[in-house]
Amino acid sequence: MFDHAYQNYMDHAYPADELMPLTCRGRVRGLEPSRGDVDDALGKFSLTLIDTLDTLVLLNKTTEFEAAVRRVLSDVRLDNDIVVSVFETNIRVLGGLLGGHSMAVMLKEGGQHMQWYQDELLHMAKDLGLRLLPAFNTSSGLPYPRVNLKYGVRGPETRTGTETDTCTACAGTIILEFAALSRFTGDPVFEAHARRALDFLWEKRQRNSNLVGTTINIHSGEWVRRDSGVGAGIDSYYEYLLKAYILLGDDLFLERFNIHYASIMKYISQPPLLLDVHIHKPLLPARTWMDSLLAFFPGLQVLKGDIRPAIETHEMLYQVTKKHNFLPEAFTTDFRVHWAQHPLRPEFAESTYFLYKATGDPYYLEAGRTILDNLNRFARVPCGFAAMKDVRTGSHEDRMDSFFLAEMFKYLFLLFAEAEDLPFDVEDYIFTTEAHLLPLSLSTAPHSSSIPSNRTSEEELDDSNFDWTCPNTRLLFPDPAYPGNLRDPIRSAVDKSCPRFTREPGMGRPPLRAQDFMANNPEHLELLRRMGVSLIHLKDGRVQLVQHATQAVSAVAAEDGVRFMQEMMELSSQQQKEQLPPRAIQIVSHPFFGRVVLTAGPAQFGTDLSKSSTGLRGFVTVAEPYSGCAEITNAEYVRGHIALLQRGQCMFAEKARHIQKAGAIGGIVIDDNEGSSSDTAPLFQMAGDGRSTDDITMPLLFLFHKEGNILLEALKEYREVEVLLSDKARDRGVTLLPHICLPKCYNSSLCFTYLTHDTAGQ
Repeated sequence: MFDHAYQNYMDHAYPADELMPLTCRGRVRGLEPSRGDVDDALGKFSLTLIDTLDTLVLLNKTTEFEAAVRRVLSDVRLDNDIVVSVFETNIRVLGGLLGGHSMAVMLKEGGQHMQWYQDELLHMAKDLGLRLLPAFNTSSGLPYPRVNLKYGVRGPETRTGTETDTCTACAGTIILEFAALSRFTGDPVFEAHARRALDFLWEKRQRNSNLVGTTINIHSGEWVRRDSGVGAGIDSYYEYLLKAYILLGDDLFLERFNIHYASIMKYISQPPLLLDVHIHKPLLPARTWMDSLLAFFPGLQVLKGDIRPAIETHEMLYQVTKKHNFLPEAFTTDFRVHWAQHPLRPEFAESTYFLYKATGDPYYLEAGRTILDNLNRFARVPCGFAAMKDVRTGSHEDRMDSFFLAEMFKYLFLLFAEAEDLPFDVEDYIFTTEAHLLPLSLSTAPHSSSIPSNRTSEEELDDSNFDWTCPNTRLLFPDPAYPGNLRDPIRSAVDKSCPRFTREPGMGRPPLRAQDFMANNPEHLELLRRMGVSLIHLKDGRVQLVQHATQAVSAVAAEDGVRFMQEMMELSSQQQKEQLPPRAIQIVSHPFFGRVVLTAGPAQFGTDLSKSSTGLRGFVTVAEPYSGCAEITNAEYVRGHIALLQRGQCMFAEKARHIQKAGAIGGIVIDDNEGSSSDTAPLFQMAGDGRSTDDITMPLLFLFHKEGNILLEALKEYREVEVLLSDKARDRGVTLLPHICLPKCYNSSLCFTYLTHDTAGQ
């Protein structure tokens, strides 16, 4: 397969940057219609050949490698008057030259090949590095996104240098190549600039969520796009923090990676999904689809040593791949196509390789076979391999990107290769984001002490923040069936096989209706399963329903499932239209006196506080059991009070009935999802339990964890805490307070004086 792709490039495209496999010719920038930003990777420097150099060595094509190096040295120019992407040129061309140099040195030291080599590729790499350096001439240290290879970024002849924004990955995916260039040449300037850019991104992270946005202003450091994920625009920033630690041995990179990683797992990872969030409101999803570039993340999790979520996300991606033959450029959370293109991206193959290395599970060899078969069945054309224009129709696009040769065949070859098939030990190298090979020996290479450590006084290394080693997967998964147990539930959610149109005997019961559904009813959950409907629990407490007719036990059950989903969407839409505004819980007792107001969510049942002019006032007490899911055991304390309950274990209406039976005058349910807050998560109405809730005659409100903690801490400190439940906060001045203070006052004038001083904050 590699020979077919590489030889067609050399026969029909070289010295052009890329092969156009449908028309059997080279893509030369300026001669073909512009494709916009995609063309910024093309610099008239024989991109595909440079990007493929170290692949040739890995695949035991030493003779071809030697010929390719000679061609690069004789034919390639790096001083063209052309504007290129700093990011793409760094990872593909600079990385390709450095990977080629690493292989040439390794072969020369072996004594049989490349004996004539005198670091010529390294000299070209340094020349290119110097041509990229003008892009870093900004006050922040973040590079301009584009640079003119001949003229830099300043002056009208450059035709660039006016941009203000760059993506986080574009600025944060420099350190491996620039540090390697510094270590190989002894010139610290490249590593220093890459470190400065990383330092600036770290300083600009959102300090509460510890996440970074997707696009940043290179001059001011303001986030332009504040959505955060692990896919396009950010992906390789995280990858390079961890790999910079592996290559360079600087603990600072590992510490920063682990802080980011903890936030990714807290906010973005919702296994098996990886969903973008807002950096300032990380519990709020930023979109309902995922892009294919995040497929690298399970491989990064393997390097981190976090195998379980890697297995889960990879399985989701594998099932989407089997459903559509390739990963669409973007797909929705219910696994439908969002963007239908597929430019033969290698990230899924990369993660498949890493997971096989981590687990030894032959399942990942089968996943690799699926990738191979689909490439040969659907992408292979007489002149190479063509990108998919639409995975749904199988139509092609006239492009074969250089990364296909640089990455895809490396990872697939390594997946299936035995140790004796490899010409060298890949464990001695780190893969860049373009799969170029940099030797780990660079960590001990002499480098200038003038490169600052960039550690601020507040950044002392905290050993408790990360593990120093990856876990042994044989100890982690002593049961060989364990990975399969993780995959099975995910496989049932995504499937590509045809529906089985058979009628199952005994399916005579009436179908489940959306308005009757209860998420805690085992019988209802079993009915959902039979209809091909699965549940995904999101971290904000919501449940996502996904229906795949092919998973239903029969065609009739599948039809029932479709009807159920339609009813559920209509019901959800109706409830959103009827959604009530948020309610207020105001702490009115000493020493708060109404100044603390907590935002609360309403219930779809019980007293409607918007129809009450006075609201409900009362002292709070914690119900026992705290879940409120059984008969209240401290009814003597709950009676006449507003009961505090914890979310979970049963329906909201069930909690309300238990505390009402115990004599409570109202209830407040506190979220059990630690860290949740109305600042970062959308409020919702507490739903009923599918049957009449007319028997619930008191108000029930919902507080997120952060706001609930404020109330619980007040109760712990002051013992008697009185609150007002209402549709909106009442006046926080004297009108609220006489009721609170009268027991302490013996005449009205004294009480009034006390109150006015207190509300003034004295």
